Parts: sequence; C-alpha cells; structure tokens
Amino acid sequence: MNDTLNDFKITDRQTFIKFLHLLRKGFLDNPESWESKTLPDFLEVLSAYTEDIQGYYNNMKPNVNADKPDWSTFADIFKGASVYE
Repeated sequence: MNDTLNDFKITDRQTFIKFLHLLRKGFLDNPESWESKTLPDFLEVLSAYTEDIQGYYNNMKPNVNADKPDWSTFADIFKGASVYE
C-alpha cells in the first residue's frame, strides 16, 4: 500500500469516498501488493479483518473502540483487508 493512502486522513463521508478512489487506484496500479485478487476473495478477507480489527486497535491505536466506528474505522478495515491473508 502506498504512503499516500496510509497518510490520508478520513474525517467524514466525503474523505472516505476520496479514500476509496485512492484504494482502487492503488489496486489498479499495483495489484501484486494486494493479497486478494478477486472480489469474492477480497470480500471474504474484508469480513475476517472486520472481525479482527479490535485486535489491531488494541495493539496500534489505544482507546479506539471498533464497536463504535466512524469513517476512519471503515477506512482502516479496507486498508487492512487489502494486505490481510
């Protein structure tokens, strides 16, 4: 995943939409960096990463509760799913 995507701040619906455009561009420009190459595989991993996101937060972002998500939580899930096995 490119640094631009990692540094992109998601604060509302509009920035989440821009994030999704960047995520798509990242896949099109560099598909080999993604673990899942097909939509069914990505959706499976997206589901699994959504289940595991609280563990990520516990390790990396203290005081974030995945059960009370905001737009940045959804972005974290998509970013994580792009590299999750």
